[in-house]
Amino acid sequence: MKKFISLLLCVLMVMSLAACSKKVEEPKADEPAAKLKVALCVAGSLGDQGFYDSANDGLQKLVAEYGVIPSVVECKGDASVFQPSLVNAAMNNDIVIAVGWEFWDGLTEVVPQMPNTKFIYIDNGLQIEGCNNLLSITYKENQASFLAGYIAMKLSPNSTVGVIGGEDSDTINNFIVGYKQGALYANPEGTVLDPLYANTYEDPAVGKDYALNLYGKGADVIFQVADLTGMGVFEAGAEQGKFAIGVDKDQKYVNPDVIVCSMLKKVGDSIYMAISDFITKGEFAGGTIWDADMTTGLVDIGYGDPSMTQQVSDELKAEVEDLKQKIISGEIVVDSTR
Repeated sequence: MKKFISLLLCVLMVMSLAACSKKVEEPKADEPAAKLKVALCVAGSLGDQGFYDSANDGLQKLVAEYGVIPSVVECKGDASVFQPSLVNAAMNNDIVIAVGWEFWDGLTEVVPQMPNTKFIYIDNGLQIEGCNNLLSITYKENQASFLAGYIAMKLSPNSTVGVIGGEDSDTINNFIVGYKQGALYANPEGTVLDPLYANTYEDPAVGKDYALNLYGKGADVIFQVADLTGMGVFEAGAEQGKFAIGVDKDQKYVNPDVIVCSMLKKVGDSIYMAISDFITKGEFAGGTIWDADMTTGLVDIGYGDPSMTQQVSDELKAEVEDLKQKIISGEIVVDSTR
């Protein structure tokens, strides 16, 4: 009864979601009713040029190729709308994609109550007993972060590198342990400065201040794992004449002279793959956790467009490719926090 009341309250709060919700594309009046309706719920905001935008890229690819009817809800970090947004989306869509750890509690309540809606949970390994309508997707970000750390140390004249995380959590630390291991693999005598945690994913000013701190301590390269906050790291790098590494999407285009490479976590591609399988094959891996490792191509390193400034030499890129194969084969086992 308590769960029912909780869910009912969420339904009543649906009207309050207007401030955090925007429709990407309204269905045309003459569109077939059978078209799949897919909602993307992001805990933060689009425009981060990384994690959330990557998820939206996957949705828009499904729109372009399969004509799905999309909607996007941006919760902008407002905890009061996390669960109501899921309820609203589930009531009006066939598939709901929840992007962000913040949806854990909401999904735990909503998924069992709405068995006719399929849910995809990004970056978190949630399984609910008896619920085959939930697919969780996690990623071996530590593996690609190992490569990012290797590159960072190889490009550091002072053999000193740093990293800024959005928060002190298992997921963020999974990036960081891989990065540190890769850096010290490149130079066991090098220094990986203690990570700084911004405790926000949506404040570039904080990211810039933290980056200036690490550059001031001698870091030549900083890996940003802080979403929109990380944009401030790139600003600091430009001011200091130092380097940075992007995350999730290939962010080199933001500032090719500062960003040497990006650690890729292809959230959009994984969303596209999961839903296209459902559309074309009728297959949905509900009740499971898909832990995407380097063999899937969903975690990797990106260097931007070849026309951009390339700080990473062809020789170093070849070394990185060799390391990638060693990770895939199991010769190198990358540290993990999960």
